[in-house]
Amino acid sequence: MKVFQSLDAYTAGPHPVATIGTFDGLHQGHKVILRRIIEEAKRLHGESVLISFHPHPRLVLFPENNPLRLLHSLEEKIQMLDEMGLDKLLLIPFTKEFSRTPSKAFIRDTLIGKIGIQKIVIGYDHRFGKNRTGGIEELQELAQELQFEVEEIPAQAIDDANISSTKIRKALAAGDVSTANTYLGYAYGFSGTVVHGAKQGRTLGYPTANLDPLEPHKLIPTDGVYLVRAMLGEEIHHGLMSIGSKPTMGGTQQFYEVFIFDFNRDIYDQVLRVEFLSFLRGQQKFKGLDELMTAMKRDEANGRELVASFSS
Repeated sequence: MKVFQSLDAYTAGPHPVATIGTFDGLHQGHKVILRRIIEEAKRLHGESVLISFHPHPRLVLFPENNPLRLLHSLEEKIQMLDEMGLDKLLLIPFTKEFSRTPSKAFIRDTLIGKIGIQKIVIGYDHRFGKNRTGGIEELQELAQELQFEVEEIPAQAIDDANISSTKIRKALAAGDVSTANTYLGYAYGFSGTVVHGAKQGRTLGYPTANLDPLEPHKLIPTDGVYLVRAMLGEEIHHGLMSIGSKPTMGGTQQFYEVFIFDFNRDIYDQVLRVEFLSFLRGQQKFKGLDELMTAMKRDEANGRELVASFSS
């Protein structure tokens, strides 16, 4: 897949079939649209093109105390699109000035003038352009004049599972990683650099890797203990992740700690990726270390039992 970081850098190819959107999370509904443009591009002996925006428009238009947390880092999105077989990703730098582009001007100047689309495929409710006034109506209005095809994916094709990025965010915010993973079609995760912590886990017999998330706007699931898949380069392990402030220890700072099963190596400064497989329990403040240790041993036993069930 070729990635273009601006309109100026973009080079047009034969018979482009395109779609537009941020596609945060690349959930199952998004994949319906992307598979369609890939399919149509092959039929037309052309190329499939996703026109997207970076940074996320809401982070640009409402920068002050914006609560939006993203389901994908840019790197994750690029990797998944490449794995899907997309030909080209055009990332338009999103600015307030660009947000004022009228939808018809965007169709004429960008979709036709720069990309030369032969066909565009959009979801049934997609809006674009200044004040989000553009949609299927304007595309159909200009299609004959500018000689391109328009296809709208019907609501049923996208909403059979009632999927939306908002619902996925709500599920993760509630710790419901099973529902989020079902909507996404893959295990939700994030990557972080392994940094030095207080090493309290080591004294309790549970040495942990403390993570500093790479993407500041990435959504992290709610506080609690999770079974996770931990990936270090090509290595794949399982373990437990604790998210929270360690209230039993009197902590107030947020921590992201991973206890990797049957693992004992120095991995400081390396990048570790975790993918959430199951929610075990919420964050708790225990009466003391003995009660905490009992809970940690129970968490480990539950986690190992789940891992064993995956391979049985």
